[in-house]
Amino acid sequence: MPASQGRRGLEQAHVELASRGPRTSREVALEVLHRIEADRAWSGPALRSALARAALSPRDEALVTELVYGTLRHRAEIDWALSRFSRTPLQDLPSRIRTVLRIGAYQILFLQRIPPAAACWEAVELAKRVGHRGTARLVNAVMRRLADSPVVIPDDVRTVEGLALRHSHPAWLVARWVERFGLEETRALCAANNQTPPSSIRLNTLRGTPEAVTKYLAEIGVETVPSVFLPEGRRITAGSADARQAGYDAGWFSPQDEGSMLVARLTDARPGNIVIDACSAPGGKTTHLAALMENRGRVIACDIKPARLAAVSRHATRLGATIVEVRVLDAARLGTEYPGAADSVLVDAPCSGTGVLRRRPEIKWRLDASALPLLVERQRAILHGAAGAVRPGGCLVYSVCSIEPEEGPGIAKEFLRRHPEWVPSALLGWPSEQEADGAAFLYPHRTATDGFFVAAFRRKP
Repeated sequence: MPASQGRRGLEQAHVELASRGPRTSREVALEVLHRIEADRAWSGPALRSALARAALSPRDEALVTELVYGTLRHRAEIDWALSRFSRTPLQDLPSRIRTVLRIGAYQILFLQRIPPAAACWEAVELAKRVGHRGTARLVNAVMRRLADSPVVIPDDVRTVEGLALRHSHPAWLVARWVERFGLEETRALCAANNQTPPSSIRLNTLRGTPEAVTKYLAEIGVETVPSVFLPEGRRITAGSADARQAGYDAGWFSPQDEGSMLVARLTDARPGNIVIDACSAPGGKTTHLAALMENRGRVIACDIKPARLAAVSRHATRLGATIVEVRVLDAARLGTEYPGAADSVLVDAPCSGTGVLRRRPEIKWRLDASALPLLVERQRAILHGAAGAVRPGGCLVYSVCSIEPEEGPGIAKEFLRRHPEWVPSALLGWPSEQEADGAAFLYPHRTATDGFFVAAFRRKP
């Protein structure tokens, strides 16, 4: 078959697949993973959008979720195994065919409940839908070789390269962590990043006490256990998708990691305060602040993108957080726009996201070390600009869902050097060891939360 004809065949298959919509769980997984790789979509929104359109059974929805996150989490191991049986390098294959191979290999290598023969057959059928006869034959050959030949992932965790392969993390990131933590703790961190995180939720205390909201959720079939860190936190242990959706739509809770919940509490937000959330989207911490303030006072939610602020407004409406005001504004200009106006300002800055790899495993394959200096420059500008919006005696909290020192302690220490009118503030109720200058980390393998760095400052009267 001429190359041009093969390309036209692939393009036609893609158009037909898109026009009729995904039909099987593996087609949906392929759609989501392709969007993540080709369009740089985020896994959570892409998965939710695809599932909403697919109308699959709960069992098939669970399989889609498993295939998407499992393939992302274990991509390095999967690619290593595929490279042993494919004569064509993975990077030279069409994106969708590469993704079909990864989905099939994940099932063979990691999902014991799916027979290898079934995984092979499904992969070939999927390749027929999105490729042509030649790519289907390639997928068939690679999958059969993989299924018929025992594959043992190298388990040499005494080296950076071995650890990176065995736990599917980029070697440059593993090398940074080994230098800071040592091999054994880095292994524990990487292993924690590959675990499925708990279904953590924040109870909406604007609807009632934590006990009352928990009781209501139990009545509609959503069972929870308390957080070990804070009263409004719970972890869902049982409940159908329909029951969870009903509780969410009615505004009884919001999905939110316990580490994220702890950050909002550091602002010392109280009823009647004026609090600014400098980088508010998608609104989890914003609406938490409104709840802590009992819907009395003002929460000014800022972001540079109107579409992201629209999501904040929707969440505030769903939860009944009536004191939230959205404002399209660059957080670095807060001090100019609201000089000394706020009792507290929260700067949850954009960052590398190395603390949330268990929730967004695609970050592992997108991020590289060259991105960190640009992120640090932006974080520094936001923190310095937002500080001017805090009144004398007020509170400023800086947080990032990163565990990299440049984005955390480096930013906090530089801020204190440049601003003698600010002093460190103790992190009341923080569950991990604190630094002397009012800063601390959360690590997934130590606290079973997302990874965070936080620092709190108090402006001198």
